[in-house]
Amino acid sequence: MEVFEQLKQVIKQNGKQRIVFPEGGDPRILTAVSRLKQDGLVEPIVLGEQAAVSALAEANGLDLTGVEVVDYLHGADFEEMVQKFHERMAGGKHFQTMEEAEAALHDANFYGTMMVYTGQADGMVSGAAHSTADTVRPALFILKTKPGMHRISGAFIMERGEEKYVFADCAISIDPTSDQLAEFAAQSAATAKMIGIDPKVAFLSFSTHGSAKGPQVDKVAEAAKMFKEQHADIPADGELQFDAAFVPAVAKLKAPDSAVAGSANVFVFPELQSGNISYKIAQRLGNFTAIGPVLQGIAKPVNDLSRGCSADDVYKIGILTAAQAIMEG
Repeated sequence: MEVFEQLKQVIKQNGKQRIVFPEGGDPRILTAVSRLKQDGLVEPIVLGEQAAVSALAEANGLDLTGVEVVDYLHGADFEEMVQKFHERMAGGKHFQTMEEAEAALHDANFYGTMMVYTGQADGMVSGAAHSTADTVRPALFILKTKPGMHRISGAFIMERGEEKYVFADCAISIDPTSDQLAEFAAQSAATAKMIGIDPKVAFLSFSTHGSAKGPQVDKVAEAAKMFKEQHADIPADGELQFDAAFVPAVAKLKAPDSAVAGSANVFVFPELQSGNISYKIAQRLGNFTAIGPVLQGIAKPVNDLSRGCSADDVYKIGILTAAQAIMEG
């Protein structure tokens, strides 16, 4: 079953989630929101001025019947939300005055994240008109990381027919440490389970079990060791070259005693460059569908869009976010 068909079943069995979309001025967002509402998969909340959103929907032939549009800047609870945000920031280094808090909540992403924090929404999808940093920063300030987590990562679900894999980190952390790689692996294993994959984690390198030397190899080997100590119930190995991790015949030659080599389905890359390049190669040359980035490690579901996304991309990430809210709730 395709990933999104699986996630739709999760939603239908557990109930619709309220997902906030801060970018109400983007026709791609409104197209996806209309479809999500009509398909009965999500209760979407759109941030924006009511007349402007309605005019944009009409200009694009979209039906927003039943979709909640929140004109947050002029809403009766704006000042209350500013106060709650100010309280959330107390003791930190940022937004320490009420003036700073109010200025921050003029940003739709900050306001949308506060809706998730206060329980008015179960998750948020943004990024069609904002950078990844613009989406992630409010989530880190307000929602913070899950208990036991210290960093977030960005995974891609790679799908081609019946094949499904998880690649991480492909979006966030430029040069993670060993302990961060181990954390990203745990996050990615959870994402794999969400889409029905029994995770087998490979920590990737240009070396397999000491075939090459160097600090880059040591970092990956240490990450694999840490992960195996912390998550003994999840098969994992590293450091592994990709062919050893993926191809059974190569695994027999390079890592014959590995429980993962030749059958890995969760791939943890040593740094962002290799992860980002690899998922795009698989997408463009291997004809895989790349779903994501799935933001992992945030206390509540927030997901980022590419500024080049299509309305269909928004629709799918809306479904993914709703399923995360159910499975992580």
